[in-house]
Amino acid sequence: MKPKYENRLAQGACVAMLILLSAIWVQAQPQDSQPPDLQQLKTKLQQLDQEVQELKGQINAVEQGQKSPGASPTTTSAAPSGEQPAEQKSNIDLYGFIMLDTGYDFKTNDPDWFDVIRPTKLPSFNGEFAPDGKVYYGVRQTRFGVKTSTPTGLGELRTQFEFELFGTGVDAGQTTFRLRHAYGELGQFGGGQTWSPFMDIDVFPNSVEYWGPNGMVFFRNLQFRWMPIRNHRTQLTFAIERPGASADGGVYADRIEIQGIKPKFDMPDFSWSARFIRPWGYVQFAGIFRKISWVDLNKTPTLDLSGDAFGWGLNLTSNLKFGKKDTGRFEIVYGDAIQNYMNDAPVDIGVKNNLSNPVTPIKGVALPALGVVAFLDHNWNDSFSTSIGYSMLNIENSDAQKPSDFHQGHYALTNLLYHPVPRVTIGSEFQFGRRVNFSDGFNVNDYRIQFSFKYDWRKVFEF
Repeated sequence: MKPKYENRLAQGACVAMLILLSAIWVQAQPQDSQPPDLQQLKTKLQQLDQEVQELKGQINAVEQGQKSPGASPTTTSAAPSGEQPAEQKSNIDLYGFIMLDTGYDFKTNDPDWFDVIRPTKLPSFNGEFAPDGKVYYGVRQTRFGVKTSTPTGLGELRTQFEFELFGTGVDAGQTTFRLRHAYGELGQFGGGQTWSPFMDIDVFPNSVEYWGPNGMVFFRNLQFRWMPIRNHRTQLTFAIERPGASADGGVYADRIEIQGIKPKFDMPDFSWSARFIRPWGYVQFAGIFRKISWVDLNKTPTLDLSGDAFGWGLNLTSNLKFGKKDTGRFEIVYGDAIQNYMNDAPVDIGVKNNLSNPVTPIKGVALPALGVVAFLDHNWNDSFSTSIGYSMLNIENSDAQKPSDFHQGHYALTNLLYHPVPRVTIGSEFQFGRRVNFSDGFNVNDYRIQFSFKYDWRKVFEF
């Protein structure tokens, strides 16, 4: 690159010298002694001047290429006239919020889930979580996250690390560390813990209740994904995900014959999604396929309860813009043994009687599930907004499940949110939940009102 640069400088200097000498010679001639080909000399002078300008442009292109390793004159010339291509920068995005929730539950639910509406955690019989009525406070929604973006020769390198304080699992009911995202991607490929492609986080309404609609797919999972298409109109994603599921012994849960049954996962879950984005919103199709197995460690020639089941699901979601102030959020999902991916659902595998077979008198079956979500977010103005909507989850129970097992759940809310200044939210929200049991005729409703105060923050550093 350097010899070409020096040669062009020399050429430019020689041409400039010829132009200068020609101009001096022409001016030195008497006016009446100018030769008859004066116009030809002027034309030649203009041509030489044009060549000088072209050489200067080439020299600038070479200098730009030396300042930006990896750039080429072709890349530079592709920019609009008079503009240089924007230099890509790395950045670190620190973000999060502090949130206080307080409210009153007019009924009752599992005390480990005191600050959320989950139909599966409502009482399954009279007096299970008595008495009714309680005040609650919590800061468990408080969140902190870090995102990074770094340009590379293989595409953009992105990472995300995020946690909150909402305890689940063995930490249910506690204010403690809970990992949300630990994920990275380079170009078309990504790996770590983040949203499953089978779900659509954009269906979640603008609410202050933490858990959200029970009928939506909602699952952050460990995965490896491939994203061959990602642009402003189409997004396509494929993933292999960590398998997992839960089962219910039903009316036989206390029998010693099933105590030796253990789950076995010898194949990952396979998921995909395709989103089509248009000015009116978007529509997304997603699917999943999975295998769930179990082994009877106490099997004998006369009794073997081992088995497996295949799960699958299809999920259709959308956001529709009804003018500038209203957004509708919709979802309908159906499948077998997809409860592990649902926001609030019981077990994936239920027990079914098979009494005609003495070796396998009962067997596990994948339970079908149907979920729906319909919410409307409305912005009254820059300071006030409202969300209102409904969600439902229905399980097709197997015949050997307990009569008190979960069959159907309903979820609804409406709110008024106020933003006195940017990044501050004050909200009041009325929430409703309902549980319907499998076959004993019991059902129960829950009502609560919640007030929340949220303080967002964000800082981006470029380097």
